[in-house]
Amino acid sequence: MNDDLVLRLKRSYAAKRKPIRYRLSEFRHIFENGDDVKIFEELAFCVFTAGASAKMGLKSLDSVKDILMIADAEELSKRLKGLHRFPNSRANYIFHTREYLKKEFDFKLKELILLLGDPIKRRDFFANYSSIKGLGYKEASHFLRNIGFRGYAILDKHILRTLHEFGLIDDPKPPTSRANYMRIERKLKKLAALLEIDFDELDLLLWSEKTGEILK
Repeated sequence: MNDDLVLRLKRSYAAKRKPIRYRLSEFRHIFENGDDVKIFEELAFCVFTAGASAKMGLKSLDSVKDILMIADAEELSKRLKGLHRFPNSRANYIFHTREYLKKEFDFKLKELILLLGDPIKRRDFFANYSSIKGLGYKEASHFLRNIGFRGYAILDKHILRTLHEFGLIDDPKPPTSRANYMRIERKLKKLAALLEIDFDELDLLLWSEKTGEILK
């Protein structure tokens, strides 16, 4: 274990703890006080962020927010062109997932998420279910974290690089299977215990260390 890295992270956490906790409280507020449309906006943001960046995800969501619930895939794609790397595929993912949720669950997203009571099964549904398009394990974790559910690691390149720097993983490449994702997630939880930092707070801390921001 790199003692210098441990010390640096503990010092950084002491400085950033308050804004990190505030950000996490904002996430929980979305589920507790937002409606189903707001929750779907967070899901769309994570679809836009996959294979891109959080900033591209935010810009993409802003560009379609007013038509998110009514537009077809073609109209969504037109709005995304020039903003997103993959306007057609992301538009199709959003449209397909929205229509599926309307048809099968009457778009009662809050109710659906609460019915998926087990944390692992909840993430599995959004990551693996064939009619939920464009997420995978990283962005399913991202989505659930962004609406206030705790205990999920968002294993993006920044987090993986940090784990590699600590010598906890041999390769910082993204995990390509559910089993590998969960194996690396357990390593991050062990690091949180070692540092005596809350797991969800550590995820935001590590991301901010690489990007300079406590974003979403």
